[in-house]
Parts: sequence; structure tokens; C-alpha cells
Amino acid sequence: MKPGIIAATSCVGAFLFFSGCSTGVYPFNRMSGPDAISTSSNGDNSYYYYAEAQLEWKKGNLDKATDFLENAIHSDPKSLYLKKDLAMLYLQQKNEDQALELTTSILKEKPNDVDALIISGRIFQSRKQNDDACKAYEKVINADPSQQNVYLMLGELYMEAHKWPEALQVYIRLTDKFPESYPGYFYQGKIYLEQGRLDLAESAFKKTLDIEPNLEEPWFELVRLYERLHRPEQVEKIYREFLKKVPDDPRGLMGLGVYYSQQGHKNKAQAIFSSLGKRALADQSIIKNLLQYYVEPKRFQEAVVILEGMLSVAPDNSDMHYIAGIVYEGLKDRDKAMAHFKKIAPSAKYYDSAVAQISFWYQEKGNLQEAIAYIQKAIQQTPDNPDFRLYLATFYEDSGELDKAVEAIQSGLKLDSENDQLYFRLGVIYDKMGRKTDSIEAMKTVLKLDPENAGALNYLGYTYADLGEHLDEAEKMILKALQYKPDDGYITDSLGWVYFKKGMYRKAIEYLEKAEKLTSGDPTIMEHIGDTYVKLDQPQKALDYYRRALLKKQQDPKEKETTELQTKVHDLEKKGY
Repeated sequence: MKPGIIAATSCVGAFLFFSGCSTGVYPFNRMSGPDAISTSSNGDNSYYYYAEAQLEWKKGNLDKATDFLENAIHSDPKSLYLKKDLAMLYLQQKNEDQALELTTSILKEKPNDVDALIISGRIFQSRKQNDDACKAYEKVINADPSQQNVYLMLGELYMEAHKWPEALQVYIRLTDKFPESYPGYFYQGKIYLEQGRLDLAESAFKKTLDIEPNLEEPWFELVRLYERLHRPEQVEKIYREFLKKVPDDPRGLMGLGVYYSQQGHKNKAQAIFSSLGKRALADQSIIKNLLQYYVEPKRFQEAVVILEGMLSVAPDNSDMHYIAGIVYEGLKDRDKAMAHFKKIAPSAKYYDSAVAQISFWYQEKGNLQEAIAYIQKAIQQTPDNPDFRLYLATFYEDSGELDKAVEAIQSGLKLDSENDQLYFRLGVIYDKMGRKTDSIEAMKTVLKLDPENAGALNYLGYTYADLGEHLDEAEKMILKALQYKPDDGYITDSLGWVYFKKGMYRKAIEYLEKAEKLTSGDPTIMEHIGDTYVKLDQPQKALDYYRRALLKKQQDPKEKETTELQTKVHDLEKKGY
């Protein structure tokens, strides 16, 4: 978004035109009025503390400034000015409770104190207590209609809550008081557009542009409006008028090009897209505008029109091929997405992502040999990339070629000996090979490289639990993993399994049942719950969980081994449960 352009519904937008969202010192008159700061003949008075506080505040020494202001209030407890300054300082330090306590005490004494109301409104707003914030801001503009910022903050809150009539009245009051307030007219236009009052919206946006013709957003709101009114001649007129002011604006050119394409003026559209495609080789703003206004809002059909037009004159632009791949994936056309990803040059910044995406698509379709061949080709083109070795190992692992998976990991570690992801995958593969000791050592290496790696903490802790070894250490590891991922069902299961192995069955069932809910019924977790209910001498519950686990495993084509679980079911059924 360019400087000076309105952001329709954010705090940034509300403050863009005035003082900004940051907290600063209010310019109170300290020396006059009923609440002025007192002075005395000796140096130890409230004004001295106040002056020192201001000096420290300007230096950024907020703790010292706070101490001085607290001393000033202690010397002059009746000064509302000092309390408001201290409240602002607390707010800057994110001590909202203390700030709100101060402003509440001020408002008890002086209910319509504008500064205290603004401070309390900001606190309520930051806490998402928007009804309370609205009440505070309403009081402000009733007490002092000159507070231009507050109209904007209040209107924003009403718009966020979709309270369109209330928001509209705020912006009308703003423009009545400040007839040159272009944000007031702009937001009126947004609300009228939302309400379907299109004639009034048109007038409001035009009024905005009369006051400030260099704003970008009102032009595009008018485009939206005329599109809704099915007035294509007006759409073209707006684009042309806007581009007279900003001839090279990418958003305007893209919009006009899409309009021409939709109207069947293919040559006019292509002329625009060709110029943008050539510019995109050196001008990154072209790609940014395309992403911001078409890809991120998922306007994929329009994005395709723009991209294909631009690529016709810049067929080697890897950035555009990558975006085209994303767009076609959004349109559920994976073949075209893959075709664009394959055109990305190995030297391009998105090459790694494109290779990963293509190879994982092959894996997803069950074409593991194609995935392996594609990654091997990428390795030949970029032999120094350890991540590709990791992907290759994953595909070998999935195809059951575990020795080749280990070789791929080891070749990656020759390129990057401190790559914790490679060591983690190596530990998993060793575990699948039955090489428990090697698996444990690999996971220990991961934790040396990254002590906060939740995956390795959990894997190692669960391995110890499964082996019935180092259970206290396993518990500590898994509890640490849960600090980083508190809602992870599989880590929660690991903790329950540790308690199972410790013989703490009631504590185990608490975590295991929580884990089942977090994972929506993982069969291994259900089997763990069944095992625990057996230990708790509740065989019917155990059987219920075993049956559910077995059914899920039988429905999963990747689950090949169910013999042990079938035996558990059979044994309990044989006993008559």
C-alpha cells in the first residue's frame, strides 16, 4: 500500500491521517488550571519530580520516569495531570492494569475527563473489550467534539462489529464537524457500499477524491461499485482517469487489463500484460501487486489471465512461473501447476520449494519412483542442497528401502554436519530398522544441536518409555516437549505412556484420553487406553477401545500389522466381555 493510501478497517488506517497509533506524552498545561502541579520553595516538590520524569521519559528510561512520577503524585496526590501522565507511562510499558486503575480513579472524580477516557478506551480496545471502548470513545466525542482521532477509532470498532448504522453516524458526525475529513467520507462510502446504497456510496467516494484526489483506494472502490452496477463504461473511465494520475501503477494496469480481457478486447489486454511482463524482470512491485490484489484474495481466475499474458513475453521469469503454479493449484488444476513449477530455474529463489512440491505430489499419488527420480535429478542440478537429500531419504523410507534412506541422509550430513532435521530423520529410520541404540544416539545429537526440539524430546522420551528405561528422564523430556507444543496429542500420549510404564495407571488414563480427543481417535492411542483399562481392571472399557482401534487400523491401507491387537480383542472376548 502506498504512503497516504487509506487502509479501510485497521488501526493503522484510523491513525494514518493524524498522530499515529503510538503512545506519547499528552501536552497538558502543568502550571495552570484547577489540577495544576504544585510548586514550593524547596527542591523536593511535585514539579521537580515531574520535570525529572519528563527528562527520563524522553531518554527512554521508563522505569526511572515511573519512579519520579510516582513520587510527584505522592507529593501532590490531587493532581489529575500527573495521574494521567503516569497512566500513559504505564500504558507505554504495557502495564495495563495499573493504567486502568489510575484512569478509573480519575473518572470517578471527573467522569468526562477526555484524556482519561481516551486512555481507558485504548486499554479496553487492546483487550478486545470493544463495547467498553466504544462507550469511552462516545463519551469523548460528546464531551469534546474536536477529538478527530477518536471518531475514527470509534467508527473502526463499530465497523469491525458490523454495526453499520452506528459506524455511519460516527463518520457523518465527523464530516459535519470537519468537512474536509476525507477518511470520514471514505468510510461512509464503504458502509453505504456494504448496505447496498450504491448512489450514496458513489457520492461519498467522489467527495473523498474531491478533497484528496491522490488517494488510491477510493478509485478502486468506485471500480467495485460500477462493476456491481454493471456499468462497464464507467469502470473503464475510472481506470483511465486513475492511470492519468499514476500512469505506471501496476494495480491500475492489471485491473484495466483484466477489464479489457473480460470485455473481449484481447489485443488491448495483451498490450498491457506485455508491458507488465517486461517490467516485472526488474520491478518487484509488479509481483507484489499481483500477490496482494489477486493471489492472496484468491481471485485466481483473474490472476491466471494476468500471469499468462505476462509470461507470453517473459517465459523465463521463474517468479511468475512459481506464482502461476500456486494459482493453478488454487484452481485445482495440478497438471498446469506442475508444468509451471517445472519451468523454474535451479538458480531461482523458489526452486527448492517447487522441487519439494512436485516431488511430494508424486508421493501423494503413490508414484514414489517418480518422486525419487525427480529428486535425484534436482540433486544433480544443485548438488550442494542437503534438503533434497532429506526428501530423497523420506521417499526411500516410504518405499521401504531403508538402507538407501540411510545413505541419502549420510550424504546430506556430509554437506551439513549440523543439520538437526537430517539427524532426526536418521533416528526415525534407524528405529524402523530396529536399530534402537543408533536411533537414540541420533535423537541425542538432535538435542545437542537444538535442545528445544519438541519432536526429538518426544521421540526420545517415548522410546525410553516403550523400552521401560530411564522413565524419570523420559518424563522430563516429554514435559519439556509439551511446554513448546501444549496441545499436541501425540506428545500428550507419550506422557500418558510414561505414566503407564511407571504403573501410575489413573494418571496415565487422564493424559491418554486427552490425547485421543486431541488426535480425533488415533488407533495407537486408543490401544494404549485399552491397555491402561486392563490394568485398571475395567475389561469392558478396554475391549471397547481395542475394537475401535482395530477397526481404524483395518480401514487404513498403510496399517499392515494388526495381529497383536486382534489377539487382545480375542482374549477379552474369550473371557466373555
